[in-house]
Amino acid sequence: MTENAERKTLILTGASRGIGHATVKRFSSAGWRVITCSRHAFPEDCPWEAGPEDHIQVDLADAKNTEAAIAEMRERLTDQGGRLNALVNNAAISPKGPGGSRLGVFDTDLDTWYHVFQVNFLAPVMLARGLVEELKAGQGSVVNVTSIAGDRVHPFAGSAYATSKAALASLTREMASEFGRLGVRVNAIAPGEIDTAILSPGTEKIVAEIPMRRLGTPEEVARTIYFLCTDQSSYVNGAEIQINGGQHV
Repeated sequence: MTENAERKTLILTGASRGIGHATVKRFSSAGWRVITCSRHAFPEDCPWEAGPEDHIQVDLADAKNTEAAIAEMRERLTDQGGRLNALVNNAAISPKGPGGSRLGVFDTDLDTWYHVFQVNFLAPVMLARGLVEELKAGQGSVVNVTSIAGDRVHPFAGSAYATSKAALASLTREMASEFGRLGVRVNAIAPGEIDTAILSPGTEKIVAEIPMRRLGTPEEVARTIYFLCTDQSSYVNGAEIQINGGQHV
């Protein structure tokens, strides 16, 4: 109890793989307590301290389940005196068509639009609002994970995913204005092509157009997230940092 009370705490959604997995390891190595959230049970092969004890299984596509998870998060933060130092909204879904094809405006049915926006956009709203008192108490930081697809048509990311990420970028500005007055900073990162297990076939063609001529790594993204959650970025608020090797220039 005493040890937990003195540690900084991160709540991270979408923690089971890729950027989320790298972020857990980065914060854990710096001594943070990490409360992970994903729709999967805690994977036994994840090598971070207190993993199973600090994992919450939640379906962010279900508003009621998300509300219940927020209540559980608040309960778990009592060890920290009700303080939360960082919330990272990383979880997202990007549905594909047959054979992994891109789902455009005409190809995406209305239920899929609702599903994508609930997970990618509304869940971050619910989490930030539901944990605002804990964030205030910890003078914490919120990081929303957007995407390069949020401001340009992407060959693989579908229309629902792209527009949900554009909305999340706009939400980041709105939150920075309102939460900033409470002493809570809100920023976003917009990754480009990152070397994870969910890369689409044909990504190598995009890599040829990136000035740095390579994919980014999850660890590079995690380091930027860490920067935005620490005092190193104490006057950064309302920013969206591009992490794409110059793909946007």
